[in-house]
Amino acid sequence: MEIEIPGKGKVNLKYLVSDFTGTLSIDGNLVPGVKEKLNQIAQFLEIYILTADTFGKAKEALKETKVKTYILEPENEDLQKENFIKKLGSEYVIALGNGKNDRKMVKQAKIGIAVMLEEGCAVETLINADIVVKSPIDALNLILNPKRLIAVLRT
Repeated sequence: MEIEIPGKGKVNLKYLVSDFTGTLSIDGNLVPGVKEKLNQIAQFLEIYILTADTFGKAKEALKETKVKTYILEPENEDLQKENFIKKLGSEYVIALGNGKNDRKMVKQAKIGIAVMLEEGCAVETLINADIVVKSPIDALNLILNPKRLIAVLRT
């Protein structure tokens, strides 16, 4: 997925990396419509879900999606997420998150999006993000409608 963002230049995205709890789900339950949007996006981006899986429901909730789900080790989750982005190549990643353990991930990604559902959003993650949205559907629609990304990120 290649887009030209005035002031930011050419962006060539290959990966979507997202948190699960509080970003794509509420209390471990996938937000309605997310599954379909993820499967649409999987047609042109590889999707990885990195989660501490607070409610233990991520793998089951995502089983009908074309994503790769990774349950993180219990310590240094922020570093695990940041290092994952670096290994993929930060310049190719759009990342979604809401928790404090997402702050480094959204900053490291070429485009970082903070999602603010009922759980809220950690201030550090909010500050490190390029964009803030009110739902995962809004975040995923930015990817499906890249002119929205251009509109919000242009300088």
